[in-house]
Amino acid sequence: MAESDSNRAASGTRVGTVMDSLRERIASRSLMPGARVPSIRAMTETLGVSKSTVVEAYDRLVAEGAIVARRGSGFFVSGHAPPLALADLGPRLDREVDPLWLTRQSLQAGSKVLKPGCGWMPPAWLPEDGVRRALRALARDPQASLAEYASPYGLPALRQQLAWRLAQHGVDAPPEQIVLTDGGTHALDLVCRFLLEPGDTVLIDDPCYFNFQALLRAHRARIVGVPYTPSGPDLAAFERALIEHRPRLYVTNSAIHNPTGATLAPAVAHRLLKLAGEHDLLIVEDDIFADFEDEAAPRLAAFDGLARVVSIGSFSKTLSAAARSGYIAARPEWVESLIDLKLATSFGNGELNASVVHRLLVDGTYRRHLESMRAKLADAMSETIRRLGYAGLDIWTRPRAGMFVWARLPEALDAADIARHALEAGVVFAPGNVFSASQTSAGFLRFNVSQCNRPKVYEALQRAMDATAASRQQAHV
Repeated sequence: MAESDSNRAASGTRVGTVMDSLRERIASRSLMPGARVPSIRAMTETLGVSKSTVVEAYDRLVAEGAIVARRGSGFFVSGHAPPLALADLGPRLDREVDPLWLTRQSLQAGSKVLKPGCGWMPPAWLPEDGVRRALRALARDPQASLAEYASPYGLPALRQQLAWRLAQHGVDAPPEQIVLTDGGTHALDLVCRFLLEPGDTVLIDDPCYFNFQALLRAHRARIVGVPYTPSGPDLAAFERALIEHRPRLYVTNSAIHNPTGATLAPAVAHRLLKLAGEHDLLIVEDDIFADFEDEAAPRLAAFDGLARVVSIGSFSKTLSAAARSGYIAARPEWVESLIDLKLATSFGNGELNASVVHRLLVDGTYRRHLESMRAKLADAMSETIRRLGYAGLDIWTRPRAGMFVWARLPEALDAADIARHALEAGVVFAPGNVFSASQTSAGFLRFNVSQCNRPKVYEALQRAMDATAASRQQAHV
């Protein structure tokens, strides 16, 4: 009897599952060129599909040129490894809600596009006039270095300032333990190059800043998400992940968490560090939002003394994303190796940017800017939470400071659908699953309160919610 249409469709879906599984292993380099592909029997048992399904999938992959068949030996990965494509290493997402695409679109968008889902503040909220004054002062200063490479460590005066600022948060990091970088992403990239080997397991919060995931995939790391709570990572799940996966690294924000806005509780921090010590886990603490706080939250680097915690940060969110300047604070014996990697990959960092940041720190501009910025953010936070509540969204936790609100949509609406509808109206939202390694945040949106002060944001949100609800209702009729 001929196979039914539904059976053929199901078979096709199962074949696609086998093909996607192998493509992902090849793209992530867990199966290198020339490596033997799992046998048909092994793949059948692993994925719980029929032998004929695996045979068809392998035949299709041979036709694509992804694998080759060797008579009597099995199947092998063909040729050279394909160029690295980050989109192939993570969960399959529609283009409209892919995080890297969203970032590109937000960066390229004109002034008419509203961006409540982006991760930075409007230029008008940043001290552009102060940056211009600092640039003019540097241009007039005959002692300023405007043409030479920076010293390997980075500008000494800025490292001294950073040591003092870290001390205000309880982190003891003298200048010789601080390495300057071109922003926070550069800092994390260097640390990953130093600490990780391809295939190492890294724990991240779920949800977490989506670029942590993208960068870790670029380093061929295996990512394991740990559920995040309003007081920090779920410690029971964290301990299970340590036992089961034996990770090398944990990457997190602790002061003001992205995307949730939560703050790490002292008791959770102490227990987390105890577990890290018991399981030989290293921690990267991204402190990029430190200066948003009125009162300092607990820092893992402060409790730990930089023994197994590396602290990174930058001024991109609070001062200028154009004058990119960041840092790494690490244990003394790691610094020279980090500098070697920095020289090998970027030949240093921007001396001009570091000089601009230093001038703004010491002339009082940055201090006055922070006072104004915190007041604006506090007002914007209250207003955004009020407007979201009126629209029917539930606030996951009320942040103590910062610019992010993590909100649950009503009626189990899918945030990806909301984002697609709003995009047509020229409004960029950030759906929850772009932050979730486990894809369990479909009902959430992250809002940047500094970008939510236009009525059109809430109008577009309401229209998108209504359209999504109507589509879902129609689908059930």
